[in-house]
Amino acid sequence: MNDASAKPAGPVLSSAERVNTLSHFHRAEIARMAGWRDRLDRTTNWAITVVAAMLSVSLSTASAHHGVLLFAMLLILLLLWIEARRYRFFDFYRSRVRQFERHYFAQIFSPQPDFASDWLLIVGEGLRAPKFLLSQRAALVRRLRRNYIYLFLILLLAWVLKISTPSLQAAGPRTGLVGSLREAVDGAALGPIPGVAIVIVVAAFYASLFAIVLFSAADDGELTFGDVHV
Repeated sequence: MNDASAKPAGPVLSSAERVNTLSHFHRAEIARMAGWRDRLDRTTNWAITVVAAMLSVSLSTASAHHGVLLFAMLLILLLLWIEARRYRFFDFYRSRVRQFERHYFAQIFSPQPDFASDWLLIVGEGLRAPKFLLSQRAALVRRLRRNYIYLFLILLLAWVLKISTPSLQAAGPRTGLVGSLREAVDGAALGPIPGVAIVIVVAAFYASLFAIVLFSAADDGELTFGDVHV
Protein backbone atom coordinates (compact mmCIF):
# COMPACT_ATOMS: atom_id res chain seq x y z
CA MET A 1 0.00 0.00 0.00
CA ASN A 2 1.47 3.36 -0.99
CA ASP A 3 1.47 6.56 1.04
CA ALA A 4 -1.30 8.14 -1.04
CA SER A 5 -3.81 5.53 0.11
CA ALA A 6 -2.79 5.68 3.76
CA LYS A 7 -5.41 7.08 6.10
CA PRO A 8 -4.52 10.19 8.14
CA ALA A 9 -3.55 9.57 11.77
CA GLY A 10 -6.21 11.92 13.08
CA PRO A 11 -9.44 13.60 11.99
CA VAL A 12 -9.14 16.03 9.11
CA LEU A 13 -10.65 19.38 10.10
CA SER A 14 -11.76 22.14 7.83
CA SER A 15 -10.49 25.64 8.48
CA ALA A 16 -13.72 26.63 10.27
CA GLU A 17 -13.70 23.45 12.38
CA ARG A 18 -10.09 24.04 13.32
CA VAL A 19 -10.76 27.61 14.44
CA ASN A 20 -13.83 26.46 16.39
CA THR A 21 -11.83 23.71 18.12
CA LEU A 22 -9.03 26.08 19.08
CA SER A 23 -11.41 28.70 20.44
CA HIS A 24 -13.31 26.18 22.60
CA PHE A 25 -10.10 24.61 23.85
CA HIS A 26 -8.66 28.02 24.71
CA ARG A 27 -11.84 28.89 26.62
CA ALA A 28 -11.60 25.63 28.57
CA GLU A 29 -7.96 26.27 29.47
CA ILE A 30 -8.84 29.78 30.63
CA ALA A 31 -11.47 28.26 32.93
CA ARG A 32 -8.98 25.75 34.34
CA MET A 33 -6.39 28.44 34.92
CA ALA A 34 -8.93 30.70 36.61
CA GLY A 35 -10.05 27.82 38.84
CA TRP A 36 -6.52 27.20 40.10
CA ARG A 37 -5.97 30.96 40.45
CA ASP A 38 -9.02 31.06 42.71
CA ARG A 39 -7.61 28.19 44.79
CA LEU A 40 -4.34 30.08 45.17
CA ASP A 41 -6.14 33.18 46.39
CA ARG A 42 -8.18 31.06 48.78
CA THR A 43 -5.06 29.57 50.37
CA THR A 44 -3.50 33.01 50.73
CA ASN A 45 -6.71 34.26 52.35
CA TRP A 46 -6.54 31.35 54.80
CA ALA A 47 -2.97 32.31 55.68
CA ILE A 48 -3.89 35.95 56.24
CA THR A 49 -6.84 34.91 58.41
CA VAL A 50 -4.61 32.61 60.50
CA VAL A 51 -2.08 35.39 61.04
CA ALA A 52 -4.77 37.90 62.02
CA ALA A 53 -6.45 35.45 64.40
CA MET A 54 -3.20 34.38 66.08
CA LEU A 55 -2.08 37.98 66.50
CA SER A 56 -5.40 38.84 68.09
CA VAL A 57 -5.21 35.90 70.49
CA SER A 58 -1.57 36.39 71.42
CA LEU A 59 -1.33 40.17 71.78
CA SER A 60 -4.77 40.94 73.20
CA THR A 61 -4.13 39.37 76.60
CA ALA A 62 -1.13 38.66 78.80
CA SER A 63 -2.39 35.17 79.60
CA ALA A 64 -1.87 34.03 75.99
CA HIS A 65 1.39 32.14 75.57
CA HIS A 66 3.95 33.19 72.96
CA GLY A 67 3.81 29.61 71.69
CA VAL A 68 0.62 30.62 69.89
CA LEU A 69 2.75 32.64 67.48
CA LEU A 70 5.18 29.76 67.03
CA PHE A 71 2.23 27.54 66.19
CA ALA A 72 1.05 30.19 63.70
CA MET A 73 4.45 30.01 61.98
CA LEU A 74 3.99 26.26 61.52
CA LEU A 75 0.48 26.74 60.15
CA ILE A 76 1.69 29.34 57.65
CA LEU A 77 4.48 26.98 56.60
CA LEU A 78 1.91 24.25 56.00
CA LEU A 79 -0.29 26.63 53.98
CA LEU A 80 2.77 27.68 51.96
CA TRP A 81 3.40 24.03 51.09
CA ILE A 82 -0.23 23.56 50.03
CA GLU A 83 -0.20 26.75 47.97
CA ALA A 84 3.04 25.76 46.23
CA ARG A 85 1.41 22.50 45.13
CA ARG A 86 -1.61 24.40 43.81
CA TYR A 87 0.67 26.87 42.08
CA ARG A 88 2.28 24.05 40.06
CA PHE A 89 -1.14 23.24 38.57
CA PHE A 90 -1.87 26.92 37.97
CA ASP A 91 1.52 27.37 36.27
CA PHE A 92 0.84 24.39 33.98
CA TYR A 93 -2.46 25.77 32.68
CA ARG A 94 -1.17 29.35 32.63
CA SER A 95 1.65 28.26 30.33
CA ARG A 96 -0.82 26.57 27.99
CA VAL A 97 -3.00 29.68 27.85
CA ARG A 98 0.06 31.80 27.15
CA GLN A 99 0.99 29.48 24.28
CA PHE A 100 -2.34 30.26 22.66
CA GLU A 101 -1.98 33.98 23.28
CA ARG A 102 1.63 34.16 22.13
CA HIS A 103 1.57 31.82 19.14
CA TYR A 104 -2.02 32.01 17.89
CA PHE A 105 -3.77 35.24 18.81
CA ALA A 106 -0.63 37.39 18.66
CA GLN A 107 0.05 36.00 15.18
CA ILE A 108 -3.42 37.08 14.09
CA PHE A 109 -3.04 40.61 15.39
CA SER A 110 0.68 41.06 14.68
CA PRO A 111 2.00 38.34 12.33
CA GLN A 112 5.66 37.36 12.38
CA PRO A 113 7.16 34.95 9.82
CA ASP A 114 7.87 31.40 11.04
CA PHE A 115 7.18 32.27 14.67
CA ALA A 116 7.08 28.98 16.64
CA SER A 117 5.23 27.13 13.92
CA ASP A 118 5.37 23.84 15.91
CA TRP A 119 3.64 25.13 19.06
CA LEU A 120 0.52 23.00 18.47
CA LEU A 121 2.70 19.89 18.53
CA ILE A 122 3.96 20.94 21.96
CA VAL A 123 0.39 21.45 23.17
CA GLY A 124 -0.61 18.06 21.78
CA GLU A 125 2.25 16.25 23.53
CA GLY A 126 1.31 18.04 26.75
CA LEU A 127 -2.22 16.67 26.40
CA ARG A 128 -0.95 13.12 25.86
CA ALA A 129 1.51 13.17 28.76
CA PRO A 130 0.91 16.11 31.12
CA LYS A 131 3.98 17.04 33.16
CA PHE A 132 4.55 19.79 35.68
CA LEU A 133 6.68 22.63 34.35
CA LEU A 134 7.74 23.75 37.82
CA SER A 135 9.23 21.77 40.72
CA GLN A 136 7.74 21.90 44.22
CA ARG A 137 10.86 23.69 45.46
CA ALA A 138 10.67 26.35 42.74
CA ALA A 139 6.97 26.88 43.46
CA LEU A 140 7.73 27.25 47.19
CA VAL A 141 10.38 29.85 46.47
CA ARG A 142 8.08 31.81 44.17
CA ARG A 143 5.14 31.91 46.58
CA LEU A 144 7.40 32.66 49.55
CA ARG A 145 9.08 35.53 47.73
CA ARG A 146 5.83 37.07 46.49
CA ASN A 147 3.47 36.65 49.45
CA TYR A 148 4.43 34.54 52.42
CA ILE A 149 7.67 36.19 53.49
CA TYR A 150 5.63 39.22 54.59
CA LEU A 151 3.34 37.05 56.71
CA PHE A 152 6.34 35.37 58.33
CA LEU A 153 7.89 38.78 59.06
CA ILE A 154 4.70 39.97 60.76
CA LEU A 155 4.68 36.85 62.95
CA LEU A 156 8.36 37.31 63.79
CA LEU A 157 7.84 40.93 64.85
CA ALA A 158 4.82 39.96 66.94
CA TRP A 159 6.77 37.13 68.60
CA VAL A 160 9.71 39.41 69.45
CA LEU A 161 7.26 41.95 70.86
CA LYS A 162 5.54 39.25 72.90
CA ILE A 163 8.69 37.90 74.57
CA SER A 164 10.24 41.34 75.11
CA THR A 165 7.23 43.13 76.63
CA PRO A 166 6.46 42.20 80.27
CA SER A 167 2.91 43.59 80.06
CA LEU A 168 2.18 41.00 77.34
CA GLN A 169 3.35 38.12 79.55
CA ALA A 170 1.43 36.49 82.37
CA ALA A 171 4.39 36.76 84.78
CA GLY A 172 5.25 40.36 83.95
CA PRO A 173 3.18 43.13 85.57
CA ARG A 174 5.69 45.80 84.52
CA THR A 175 5.27 48.05 81.54
CA GLY A 176 7.67 48.86 78.74
CA LEU A 177 10.32 46.48 77.43
CA VAL A 178 12.45 43.94 79.27
CA GLY A 179 15.58 45.23 80.94
CA SER A 180 18.02 42.98 79.14
CA LEU A 181 18.42 40.57 76.24
CA ARG A 182 18.79 37.75 78.76
CA GLU A 183 15.31 38.39 80.11
CA ALA A 184 13.84 38.32 76.61
CA VAL A 185 15.58 35.02 75.83
CA ASP A 186 14.37 33.52 79.10
CA GLY A 187 10.86 34.65 78.23
CA ALA A 188 11.02 32.57 75.04
CA ALA A 189 11.03 29.31 77.00
CA LEU A 190 8.47 26.76 75.87
CA GLY A 191 7.63 24.27 78.60
CA PRO A 192 10.79 22.30 79.50
CA ILE A 193 12.62 23.70 76.47
CA PRO A 194 14.84 26.63 77.49
CA GLY A 195 14.38 29.98 75.83
CA VAL A 196 17.83 30.00 74.25
CA ALA A 197 17.00 26.81 72.32
CA ILE A 198 13.74 28.29 71.04
CA VAL A 199 15.50 31.48 69.95
CA ILE A 200 18.16 29.50 68.09
CA VAL A 201 15.52 27.42 66.27
CA VAL A 202 13.49 30.49 65.29
CA ALA A 203 16.63 32.35 64.18
CA ALA A 204 17.75 29.38 62.06
CA PHE A 205 14.28 29.08 60.52
CA TYR A 206 14.13 32.73 59.53
CA ALA A 207 17.72 32.74 58.33
CA SER A 208 16.79 29.92 55.94
CA LEU A 209 13.73 31.86 54.74
CA PHE A 210 15.78 34.97 54.03
CA ALA A 211 18.44 32.89 52.28
CA ILE A 212 15.79 31.37 50.03
CA VAL A 213 14.31 34.77 49.18
CA LEU A 214 17.62 36.56 48.63
CA PHE A 215 19.82 33.92 47.01
CA SER A 216 17.46 31.74 44.98
CA ALA A 217 17.52 32.23 41.22
CA ALA A 218 15.30 35.12 40.18
CA ASP A 219 12.32 34.64 37.88
CA ASP A 220 13.00 35.24 34.22
CA GLY A 221 11.01 35.66 31.03
CA GLU A 222 7.40 36.66 31.54
CA LEU A 223 7.71 36.33 35.31
CA THR A 224 10.35 39.03 35.75
CA PHE A 225 9.56 42.23 37.59
CA GLY A 226 7.69 44.72 35.47
CA ASP A 227 6.14 42.24 33.04
CA VAL A 228 2.43 41.55 33.20
CA HIS A 229 1.75 37.88 33.91
CA VAL A 230 -1.63 36.18 34.20
